[in-house]
Amino acid sequence: MASLPISVFIGAKGGAGTTTLCLELARAMRDKHSVALVDADLSGNRSVAVLCEAVRTLDAGRDGSTIASVRTDGITIFELADRYDAAFTLDEASVEGCVGEVGGFDAIVVDAPRPFAVTVRPFIARAQRFFIVLEPTLLGVAGAQSMIADLKRFGVPAGRIDLITNTRSEPAQVQRNEIERALNGKVAAEIPLATSRTYGKSIAALQRYIESLPNEGELPGLQPSAGGRAAAPGTNGHATPLSTAVELKRDAFKQEVHAALLRQLDLVTASTAHGDAAKLADLRSKIESIAASMVSERKFEGSAEELAGLRQEIVDEALGLGPLEDLMRDPDITEIMINGPSMIYVERFGKIEHTTKRFTSDRQLRLIIERIITPLGRRIDESSPMVDARLPDGSRVNAIIEPIAIDGTSMTIRRFGVKRMAAEDLIKVGAVPPAMLDFLRAAVQARLNCVVSGGTGSGKTTFLNVLSSFLPDHERIVTIEDAAELRLNQSHVVRLESRPPNIEGTGEIRIRDLFRNALRMRPDRVVIGECRGPEALDMLQAMNTGHDGSLTTIHANSQRDAISRIETLVMMAGYDLPVRAIREQISAALDLVVHTSRLRDGARKLIGVSEVVGMESDVVTMQEIMRFAQAGIDAEGKVIGEFVYTGVQPMCIKRFEEYGIPYDPRGLSEMKQLTTW
Repeated sequence: MASLPISVFIGAKGGAGTTTLCLELARAMRDKHSVALVDADLSGNRSVAVLCEAVRTLDAGRDGSTIASVRTDGITIFELADRYDAAFTLDEASVEGCVGEVGGFDAIVVDAPRPFAVTVRPFIARAQRFFIVLEPTLLGVAGAQSMIADLKRFGVPAGRIDLITNTRSEPAQVQRNEIERALNGKVAAEIPLATSRTYGKSIAALQRYIESLPNEGELPGLQPSAGGRAAAPGTNGHATPLSTAVELKRDAFKQEVHAALLRQLDLVTASTAHGDAAKLADLRSKIESIAASMVSERKFEGSAEELAGLRQEIVDEALGLGPLEDLMRDPDITEIMINGPSMIYVERFGKIEHTTKRFTSDRQLRLIIERIITPLGRRIDESSPMVDARLPDGSRVNAIIEPIAIDGTSMTIRRFGVKRMAAEDLIKVGAVPPAMLDFLRAAVQARLNCVVSGGTGSGKTTFLNVLSSFLPDHERIVTIEDAAELRLNQSHVVRLESRPPNIEGTGEIRIRDLFRNALRMRPDRVVIGECRGPEALDMLQAMNTGHDGSLTTIHANSQRDAISRIETLVMMAGYDLPVRAIREQISAALDLVVHTSRLRDGARKLIGVSEVVGMESDVVTMQEIMRFAQAGIDAEGKVIGEFVYTGVQPMCIKRFEEYGIPYDPRGLSEMKQLTTW
């Protein structure tokens, strides 16, 4: 094994400069030692390969394994994974072989932001020193605290952990003694800005420090087992329970199959194959054939049903969303909530249920998130830990990771179903009465400006989709959304989607920017998926300057609250407008407010429709046309109630006549009349 202690470098947070520091240290050591630089960062960023300009050489030398090596600039680089997908199929046996290859080097430097990942345990188990690289800032210290706690849970003694401060782009906010006191550790080196005259001397000092360290042997809590796998801390090498052993066997077999798939197929295209049904079907057929062949060759034990399920899991993980695929195929599930790899909940018929589905690891969960967002040009990492995206079927996805999500990666999928709900479907499930839907159909065709309000999960977007189905096919429609989920059947539709800032913090395209641009596109209608910011002012101005017939949604508790919320959003635009002026704009622009709600039994209904009729003093006046009158709850927990007509004659009926929209006002009067207020 190496004459110098194996040194593992870990970034306290993203962007701490760990990879650059490892490379500079390896270059400093090459004059006296044979040096192996191991890129064990499994995120797929390939930072070491890029910095050494060795991407093509590594790819050319990669034969049947995700691991590749190349000698360049006097250093031998070992890259464990070239992309996130490959990292998922990497197993400890392959890494164990890599450990054997680097054993002949004098010095081994491991760039491993996540050393506690299972697949890099062979390196971690043999490491003698762990260096946490942090920026001398409050955020850097906080990240180092979390990393030290993780290392200790992994079984690394505090005496083997050193600190390195790395000044990247700003003066030190926290001094060395303060860092050592806060982290109860030793700062082994202080690295200044790369442009500093003392930068080279600091790297040389770090080299001398590593050379002075004794070789303390392998970690006592994580010794490699006879089979080459590292026993988990706390198990003392004892056999795992039978159920866990079976799961490990299945997981190991699936990793073996995935490795074979990577050798035989181009799975990189899997993320884009969703747009080509023929390509996807062909790829799925090949994967099923390879999986079935390997199941037969390895004589994997289990019933026919279990083996079929195993093959399906392999296909789902290779092409789809892994354990979520079964849930995505269930038409009754409207929401999927993932709280870490082993806690998956669903909403079915308005009720939340816990499922038995699970991911094999947090790495698999992160892989699925990457698979969703990469084709959309979005990213998720420590510098941008939240992301909104969509699936090919229109389902909305939100994901959030550490350090914002304290307990680990979380993802929520709002499903809209393969088949878009039509007006008839809403009537069939009792979400809206036929007479009111006919009234709203006429309102949309007469170019009334409508707002659909409601709480989270109340059915706003679904109802907006239904209202948009009433738009004439000959009109030019522009839709604007954060994550595109509206699905219009009309032929002349332009879909716009906002964009978050890039890794440099630039390039953001907001809803407000898109709305302003949309007005230059000669739209007949503008449909905004959700109005929740200063774009409310632009929307009101457009509605008041000839762009009528617009549709949007807004979060609110009632029709009246929707008016108040629009008022608040207009104030967020940054203009010092008088409240009365804002309310006059609202009363002149809006015609109808349609309110949806999810009731206690989980049912989603249209519970109120109000017409904006003008101003009285400083108050926007409204008249309620229809409401859902709830009478109670039956023995089965179902909400008892009925849709009632308030008896108010809508002022907009006159506009229906002016536009020649066919509508029979007697439909409302045939509804049950509201007798008490």
